Amino acid sequence: MLRELSVQNLALIEDVRVELAPGFCAWTGETGAGKTLLLEALGLLLGDRGDTGLIRAGAEELRIVGRFELARTDLRAEIERLLEAPLDSDEVILSRRLARSGRSYAYVNDQPAAVASLRRVGAVLVDVHGQRESLSLLEPAYQLQLLDAYGDLQSSRMAYTDLVGQLRELRRRHNTLTSAREQRQRELSLLRFERDELEAARLVQGELAELTRDRQRLAQTQALVAFAESACQRLYDEEGSVFEQTGKLLREGQNWAELDPALAEALQRLQSLSAETHDLAETFRELLARWQADPARREEVEERFQLLRGLESKYGRTIEELIAYHAGLADQEKQLQGEEDQREAVLAEMGIVFAKLRQAGAALSKLRGKTSKRFASHVQKQLAELGMADARLEAVLTPLPLGDDPATSEAPASGLEQLELVMAANKGEPSRPLRKVASGGELSRTMLALKTVLAAHDQVGTLVFDEIDANVGGRLGDVLGRKLAALGRTHQVICVTHLPQVASYARHQWTIRKNRRGQRTSTTIQLLPDGERIDELASMLRGEAKGETTRQEAEAMLTAARREWV
Repeated sequence: MLRELSVQNLALIEDVRVELAPGFCAWTGETGAGKTLLLEALGLLLGDRGDTGLIRAGAEELRIVGRFELARTDLRAEIERLLEAPLDSDEVILSRRLARSGRSYAYVNDQPAAVASLRRVGAVLVDVHGQRESLSLLEPAYQLQLLDAYGDLQSSRMAYTDLVGQLRELRRRHNTLTSAREQRQRELSLLRFERDELEAARLVQGELAELTRDRQRLAQTQALVAFAESACQRLYDEEGSVFEQTGKLLREGQNWAELDPALAEALQRLQSLSAETHDLAETFRELLARWQADPARREEVEERFQLLRGLESKYGRTIEELIAYHAGLADQEKQLQGEEDQREAVLAEMGIVFAKLRQAGAALSKLRGKTSKRFASHVQKQLAELGMADARLEAVLTPLPLGDDPATSEAPASGLEQLELVMAANKGEPSRPLRKVASGGELSRTMLALKTVLAAHDQVGTLVFDEIDANVGGRLGDVLGRKLAALGRTHQVICVTHLPQVASYARHQWTIRKNRRGQRTSTTIQLLPDGERIDELASMLRGEAKGETTRQEAEAMLTAARREWV
């Protein structure tokens, strides 16, 4: 509730500070004293557009500060959610400054904020009804929220909204996976091509080094063949070969072997040399056969060598690195394919949640259909008691299409219908949306009826009524007073009124007056003790013609009204 309101330099208000109390609070005073200015100040505090014409003459800026007490934990939690920050205490202080230059400043708990932040926070703290446009109660979305509260449909609504949240999260994931799908498909295609290419290459550790050696050798095959042929010929095949010469020497030396043992030993070595020469010739013959056996080997080696070097150049990796890269491609493919499979799984899950959403929405719609009739009947009864017996109020539920596509169909945030409270204030008038009802007095009384019906369910803690007694006589004023007093048991109610019958039911009454000091006029607001309150009520009854009888009447009125405070 609003605990304190401070206003400086707003038109006739030079410096006013008022401490407010729980329950029903009445603001009274003569026409033009400044009651509307205080409501204007409250509107600015709640985020209304400012006008430099409101700044008091001679001042450079107007300042408004409101201190709100958050008695309920749910209200504090909602404020923290809106501010996206925890509160240090069960209070929140809103401030607004408007400079003559046109600059506007807003603060929440002394921290700079956007005016829009004041508007959002103010919407859950205060509802103002009367000359200025009413706040949340005139919004269809809020009306729907209150209808659900009235019918105790929160669990059904929560079941629906939870599914909406699940569906939106699934859609977000699906959209993310879908938007990346084209890139993912390209990556998969490239990855699979690389995998197949590297698999076909059958890469082996150290193969390129071996191929390099083979390539160098094969490049000299002709010279090697010529060398091997020459070696075979010179060692064994041609006349005068080493084998033939060693054979001749060995035969000639046999004639003299017995003459000298050293010669015999030399001949043995010569025999070994002859055998080694024959063996060497066979080795060269084998090399020659091998080099001449596969004339395509050079082409094969060259082909393989160019393939491996091409892969190194293409991938920017060595063969050893390519072997490791190829080993990791399977994991990459698995991950990308997993994302593709996940997209399909999310789409399937989306279909399941969408079906549940449709069922939950239909169940909620059925309950709302029953509740809306009871709700409208209850409000109409209150309107009759408030002097609007001819008023007709309906709670019109309009279906919202859900569609059939789980991925794209719009999922209404609060259910499969929207609510519009429509009213014909007088007999013969067409029904119109509540937010378009023209008369401030009728609108305020309608708001009072709604608030009375919804007293136990409305989160907003402070209700402000202006013009609620417009065109209302004393008898109906007494009814209004009792309704406001009853509403004051669950809310803080601030009512600007001209009727003593209404004011007498307030637990606390302030009078707003204009005072002249020198050449300046300023507005003041003062809390009235009982004695002065009786005088104020008497003035409201008879004006300057009040007498002792009028004071007695005012005192009796106040005494009777106090019974409603319990």
